[in-house]
Amino acid sequence: MKTISPLKASIFKVFFILAIVLCISSCKRINPIENTLKSQSFAKNEREEIEVDFFITVANVSKGIISKSQIAQQKSSDVVVKQLSQRIEFKENQLLDEITRLSTLKLIVINEINTMHKRDLYNLADAKGDEFDEIYLNATKEALKDQIELFESISRETNDKKILELVLRYLPEQYKLLRETERITKQNV
Repeated sequence: MKTISPLKASIFKVFFILAIVLCISSCKRINPIENTLKSQSFAKNEREEIEVDFFITVANVSKGIISKSQIAQQKSSDVVVKQLSQRIEFKENQLLDEITRLSTLKLIVINEINTMHKRDLYNLADAKGDEFDEIYLNATKEALKDQIELFESISRETNDKKILELVLRYLPEQYKLLRETERITKQNV
């Protein structure tokens, strides 16, 4: 058997390693056409980010309002507050269903858990009697104001037809629920 001299072996190793390094570095380079396609398909513009944020935030606010309304239906001793909470829960469930449907069409996943509203839920669960009604009405009033503000801001920042239709359908209802909540709050004070 023939043996290879150490010098030839080390030269062979250097060429072999050099060939591997060249292959790896050339594999890392991306074709300019492929690079352009990737940037076009995965780029999000500011309007899309605003819409995604809108869907997620409105869904979280709705979930918070629904939870508060369900607690109010169980704990409130005032029939008027219970009826209001039922109407609010019904309207918010409709809105949440619509938001979920539209976000699914736009391939937006809504799965964030909003911890801001948990504090309100804890305060609500701990409250008793007339204090409960006051806390519920104030928390719901603030959440409805937040939701209205979201609707108004998205209507200024987007030209998406489906989102604008959603705003036109639900914004008047949110104002109506807010006015009714404020009226009942004034009566209970």
